[in-house]
Amino acid sequence: MTYNRYMRGMSCGGLVTGEALTNDQLRHAVPSIFATEGHESRSDRFVPVPTVNVLDGLRKEGFDPFYAQQANTRVPGKAAFTKHMLRLRHRSITNSDGESFEIVLVNANDGTSSYQMIPGYFRFVCANGLMVGDTFNEVKVRHSGNAVSEVIEGAFTVLDDAEEITEQVQDFKAITVNDAERKILAEAAHQLRFPDAAKEGGKPAPIDATRLLSTRRNTDRTADLWTAFNVVQENVIRGGIYGRVRTADGRTRRQRTRAVAGIDQNKALNRALWTLTEKMAELKGGGA
Repeated sequence: MTYNRYMRGMSCGGLVTGEALTNDQLRHAVPSIFATEGHESRSDRFVPVPTVNVLDGLRKEGFDPFYAQQANTRVPGKAAFTKHMLRLRHRSITNSDGESFEIVLVNANDGTSSYQMIPGYFRFVCANGLMVGDTFNEVKVRHSGNAVSEVIEGAFTVLDDAEEITEQVQDFKAITVNDAERKILAEAAHQLRFPDAAKEGGKPAPIDATRLLSTRRNTDRTADLWTAFNVVQENVIRGGIYGRVRTADGRTRRQRTRAVAGIDQNKALNRALWTLTEKMAELKGGGA
């Protein structure tokens, strides 16, 4: 196992180097961050604000981007305006366990997204980027008015949750889960990742739920809820797990799960998985 290997696996088409990203790096890989006007499909009421302006303002407040991704499009000329996602960390927040609170910023200048800021968490041992559940603040800012200052203000609103989220992570670490409980977590995550598999006549999943409990490193072979959650989340989002599916003619073939590359699906799955873990903690008597 090497750091770069897992960085490549985590990227899902995005830009990540392990260091704070510069504007030159971002311009090359995620050009929609630099859009200065709205896509031609937008009306005059749409007020575009270049994400890079927001980013520069957040940098002055101590935030740096460590991950960037933009959505693909088949519409000619739209690539410069599509939805994009940045993960930012405040320079003051990195704990001794190799984890860091993050702010996840989502935006688009083609009308597909408002500015969104979601609290996140990053686990360095596996380069794993998490998003927390709906019980914590999510800030949305419309494309109107003084969006730059509103987004920066919103970032600090999200940052206010950092201490509480870090405490929740410590609660997860203090909860022991047995094999049956880990299986329940995996089965719920499997239904979220492969919803069609549970439907009559639906497309079968390439793996069964227990494969989501496969560990990728020795440090993940522990019995606490935080580790179990990270193992399942990493396998759901990163993919790369081999399984066998039955074809229409009754044969079986080997198939590998795909990484979750879409920004919206990544967000939805990440937040749902965190919420599942909160519910498990409550059932174990360790929740709020």
